[in-house]
Amino acid sequence: MKKDFFLKNTLLLASLSGTGLVQAQQQPNIILFLVDDMGWQDTSVPFYQEPTLLNNRYRTPNMERLAQMGVKFTQAYACAVSSPTRCSLMTGMNAARHRVTNWTLYYNQKTDASSEVIQLPDWNYNGIQPAHTTQPADLKNSTFVTSFPQILKQNGYYTIHCGKAHFGAKGTSGADPAQMGFDVNIAGGANGAPGSYLGTRNFGQGSGFEVLGLEKYYGQDVFLTEVLTLEAIEAMKRPISKKQPFYLYMSHYAVHSPYDDDVRFSNYYRNRYDAQLDTLLNESEARYAALVEGMDKSLGDILDFLESQPEVAANTIVLFMSDNGGQGLNNVRQGRANRDQNYPARAGKGSAFMGGVREPMMVYWPGVTEAGGVCDQRVMIEDFFPTILDMAGVEEYSTVQTVDGVSFVDVLQDPSARHERTIVWHFPNLWGETQNIEEGYGAYSSILKGDYHFIYHWETQQKRLYNVCEDIGEQDDLSSEQPKLVKRLARELTDFLKSTDAQRPSYKATGEVCPYPDGSK
Repeated sequence: MKKDFFLKNTLLLASLSGTGLVQAQQQPNIILFLVDDMGWQDTSVPFYQEPTLLNNRYRTPNMERLAQMGVKFTQAYACAVSSPTRCSLMTGMNAARHRVTNWTLYYNQKTDASSEVIQLPDWNYNGIQPAHTTQPADLKNSTFVTSFPQILKQNGYYTIHCGKAHFGAKGTSGADPAQMGFDVNIAGGANGAPGSYLGTRNFGQGSGFEVLGLEKYYGQDVFLTEVLTLEAIEAMKRPISKKQPFYLYMSHYAVHSPYDDDVRFSNYYRNRYDAQLDTLLNESEARYAALVEGMDKSLGDILDFLESQPEVAANTIVLFMSDNGGQGLNNVRQGRANRDQNYPARAGKGSAFMGGVREPMMVYWPGVTEAGGVCDQRVMIEDFFPTILDMAGVEEYSTVQTVDGVSFVDVLQDPSARHERTIVWHFPNLWGETQNIEEGYGAYSSILKGDYHFIYHWETQQKRLYNVCEDIGEQDDLSSEQPKLVKRLARELTDFLKSTDAQRPSYKATGEVCPYPDGSK
């Protein structure tokens, strides 16, 4: 099937460009457009079974455009916070295996909140590191990996990183995308957010979250999302001119806080009546919506650039994804905390509930995906690793790590195909913004299998069960009604955690390690 595609695409390119088969590029270009902190409903494209009032809040015409071009995935998932997702993406590993289970920043420093009840495990807070490293700083609390950009590079690809990296602590090799297989690094480092989106503020220079490498824009009245787009387009021109396949990781800092004012779009939302909230949008929400629309304009600018060169567009795959659920707390977002922000899903970023892990995802693969398609195949973030290598036609490669991801290329090639995909989340940490266990925060592990989502809270040993196909808002806990199913899912989750040697918290009072979900020690 893969060879048939490449032959078909080669003939198409030859026809478009007027060149011979010898000159035509066979391997497809691949763009992964990753958004930061974007909730699955923060778009005019509905990713639920029907449009909602939340979809009506936003203007994202280019996401609509991509959905019409390709296929929309309605059950895509990532980790609940940034670094675990990004490390899983780069490595194909589940977070339980790579152990970068919370967000990273400073060398040898955990980012967890404290607890009077549990002692957190010694997770890999220095991030992932390239397998070849010999730097002493890389050897502690890190996971050594073969990244898929490195594999693509070894197979003839020109690899471009643009935007947020956030897979290694400051001072480690993993903090530098150039050490992780990218030929070009634009503005990527250890920081998980921009100190500022504004060029007039030098993108947060001196804040500890400064965006590096964009000094030529310092002092200018430009917005970070636009700058990254301009730089990405410029970077693509080099491999295109050489007819070399490229991989662009378009990894926006948007729509992560701070909600700086993108004046190109914010006035449209400012003091605008919102039907879901039944009130006017406040200043924070207006600025957030403007961040979303600015991200959408970036997507459109990249699509326009590709389409200005038909032979390039005909051989470029575009994937769209977010790294975790949208913020669910009303200290930054308007509305009822954990109810309105990712409706109809519950809670948000940092939570075990669907609002924390369900993502907007689309794929456009010329000649393969059907225009306007909708797919309910479950996909987890580590699945992108083998999928992108499949797309590139890279069949022979080796990694130092165990790859947990499962390619979804077969589903793209055959819209009727489906495969069972059990998904596991492991977060034995304490996210700093809230520890509300009732809303799914705190230290937890969970498993999604079939219709059911089982959640285990390490501190309290509480077990919860939800039928997410019938109850996506996870309001009806079925654990007392279906004890056999709880026992079965607890055992399956435990088996996975044991097989990956996943770390566990312990109780401060006794020093004992918290029991596994099935109760075993």
